[in-house]
Amino acid sequence: MKLRLDLLEHLSDEDILEEVLANNHRYKPEPLFSKTGVGSLSSASTEERAQEEARSTALIKRLKARARASGRKSNGKSSPSQKP
Repeated sequence: MKLRLDLLEHLSDEDILEEVLANNHRYKPEPLFSKTGVGSLSSASTEERAQEEARSTALIKRLKARARASGRKSNGKSSPSQKP
């Protein structure tokens, strides 16, 4: 999923949970997952990739609406890095 950095601050826990649940069926933990904490994500089918693209597009639209509602103008460019 590609996400514009200028919209990142408008991302909610529910948005993240939605994407996690959409991809959860693809996750395959290792047999010793409780000890290693490692697993793998199986490849997505063409249909799943199309669904991911639709979810990503819908999420960007929702985040743009939230940005407008909060009074921040979204200029379509990523925010520059704030390194000290």
